[in-house]
Amino acid sequence: MLPHNALVVVADGHSATLFRNQARHGIDLAQPRRVTPESLADPATTPKLDEINTPRDEEEAAFAVDLTRHLNGMVLKNRVEDIVIIADPSTLGVMRKHYHKELQFRLRRELAKTLTNADSAAIAEALA
Repeated sequence: MLPHNALVVVADGHSATLFRNQARHGIDLAQPRRVTPESLADPATTPKLDEINTPRDEEEAAFAVDLTRHLNGMVLKNRVEDIVIIADPSTLGVMRKHYHKELQFRLRRELAKTLTNADSAAIAEALA
């Protein structure tokens, strides 16, 4: 079961959508917020990227690292008690390398799936 007010992150290498579970029992995803590389850009930090093959791979990996840093910050500031991460397999692989221990502790579920273009009903079904 997905906890009430859990943050559900649906990501790929280009963008992410953050939802909150509004249901006390079950799943009712609401308050979507779109996150893009531009919204996370911090010129002071450039992530270290290992085994990058193409500029596109580098951009996608950099976004995954930046997104994970953003999520780590939300967890560390106690803005998130429970978190679920759904991402395509390569993005999820990059993200896992950068999880803070506190994010790992609050992580309720991971799904290696590409659902960034799915509606909230399809996302809820994948989590059911």
